Amino acid sequence: MLSVILPVYNEEKQIEKTVNEIKSIISGLNEGFEIIVVDDGSTDNTWDVLKDLAGKNPEVSVYRFSRNFGKEAAIMAGLSNAEGDACITMDADLQHPPELIPEMVRLWKEGFEVVEAVKRDRGRETSLKRFSASLFYKILYRLSGFNLQNASDYKLLDRKVVGEIIRMPERETFFRGLTAWVGYKRTELYFNVPERKTGKSGWSKLKLFRLAITAFTSFSSLPLQFVTFIGILFLIGSFILGIQTLIMKLKGWAIGGFTTVILLLLIIGSCLMISLGMIGIYIARIYNEVKSRPRYIISEKYGKDK
Repeated sequence: MLSVILPVYNEEKQIEKTVNEIKSIISGLNEGFEIIVVDDGSTDNTWDVLKDLAGKNPEVSVYRFSRNFGKEAAIMAGLSNAEGDACITMDADLQHPPELIPEMVRLWKEGFEVVEAVKRDRGRETSLKRFSASLFYKILYRLSGFNLQNASDYKLLDRKVVGEIIRMPERETFFRGLTAWVGYKRTELYFNVPERKTGKSGWSKLKLFRLAITAFTSFSSLPLQFVTFIGILFLIGSFILGIQTLIMKLKGWAIGGFTTVILLLLIIGSCLMISLGMIGIYIARIYNEVKSRPRYIISEKYGKDK
């Protein structure tokens, strides 16, 4: 059986079309399937539409968060409640084309345990967004060793892969990174990102920035080593500057160095603040994990056996 997981946020105009299109494509595969839709605290009428869909379609189950916990939490909730031998995660706005599902299933049956859909292009994104995404993935690759360039959340995961991912206890997750970290036999499918038909993306610049910080700190402690590197660099610099100052003093060449002192104070102060900020980010992550609060809270369930 296949499980298709759709995290949604304010998709009242789109979700019914998406579910119907996925159903029509999977129905031609002669496979049992279920569609799990997780409402990530939508503020529009998405939940009412989802309940209506679940009432009309026995293979559709819907879950509603008590508030907005984020897409990552919605994906994890879907995986945790899925019963399929393979799980497909995808966006509900049809920018992840359902037409790829038959090919994903074929590759899975050939023995691949992770089938990743990779963007051949990024659609009609602005130049700034393309540059930011490229920079993010390059930095992540340097820090973690995982090349996620143009990766997406559109994936097919074998049941054993799903089991390993939901077994991980961490609260703040980066799904694309986790699927790379677990390994397993994997392959890629390429697709062009179609234009979004309705609504707009729920990803603000602030949410994307937070996701980037989560990704960096989840898969590498290397930024903490920069603090040590900066400290060593300034220690060497201060040693050289100390020798130079002593020589100039002994030779009577000492002159006023007010500008140099101010610049050094500003540079060292900035480095200290950046270093403390890096340490603070990691301490905050430790704090959040130690609290052991749940990733999400499901307030309502509706559909199959719910």
